[in-house]
Amino acid sequence: MGTNLTKAYLALALGIITVSCSAILVKFAEAPSSITAFYRIFFSVLIMTPLFLFKHVGELKAITKRDWIYSSIAGVFLALHFVLWFESLRFTSVASSVVLVTLQPIFAFLGTYLFFKEKFTFRSIMSAVLAVIGSIIISWGDFRISGLALWGDILALIACLLVTVYFLFGQDVRSRLSLVTYTFIVYLVSSVTLLIYVFFSGDPLFSYTSEQWMYFLLLAIFPTLLGHTMFNYALRWVSTSLISVTILIEPIGASILAYYLLNELIHIHQLVGGAVVISGICLFLLWKQKEVIIIENKIA
Repeated sequence: MGTNLTKAYLALALGIITVSCSAILVKFAEAPSSITAFYRIFFSVLIMTPLFLFKHVGELKAITKRDWIYSSIAGVFLALHFVLWFESLRFTSVASSVVLVTLQPIFAFLGTYLFFKEKFTFRSIMSAVLAVIGSIIISWGDFRISGLALWGDILALIACLLVTVYFLFGQDVRSRLSLVTYTFIVYLVSSVTLLIYVFFSGDPLFSYTSEQWMYFLLLAIFPTLLGHTMFNYALRWVSTSLISVTILIEPIGASILAYYLLNELIHIHQLVGGAVVISGICLFLLWKQKEVIIIENKIA
């Protein structure tokens, strides 16, 4: 295994661990979804600004028009992903929302096939279908409990699609831009998008407790800078498909944290549906491992 690939896998491991706490911190923040999403990204930009200005600002001169456009589109989709996912947590459980939002492989496989010509076998497709069946089991259980829970599941699925598009654009750009420059541009565009969204939503920007501000900052440090940024780091050497499959470990950590910190029970339909989802994706990884697109011979 090459050095760069080893670093990519280590970055993915760190990213998975840190993003697992995202849903819990959102629950604790108790602020409007638009506000939580905005400050999560805005604080990330503030923390990155000194490093960007000191070492990477000169790279802006060499960025092509295409990379500006793709990075900006990625930032907009990341912003919309956060808003919809945070909103989904208001209607459904952490377990349901996180499992559904990590169904990224279903969309990632389609995206990498269309844009990067990645091929899939019949068994790979069947494993994806199995994962979809699992998501239906999760949603059906919530539907029988509450119509609002089903609405939360729908929002989580849309958020899943949006974050996949974000990664697909990043897969193209990261082969040419450094980690700091790319993520700074994406997070900056994302924060501006969210600020506009906050303006039209009418949610107050400053009327929050010190505890809520602490959760905003923790969201910026852990699931964003140590989570999404690590995924963007790995994206230079591995495909969106591999990252999306790896992220499926997140529901396990998130559900465990929700059980201990939020006293949130894991219902049988969530347990069965989640098991089916993860089984389907694991089968995909098993059957597809030799065909995963690895982007080699790149410089960090």
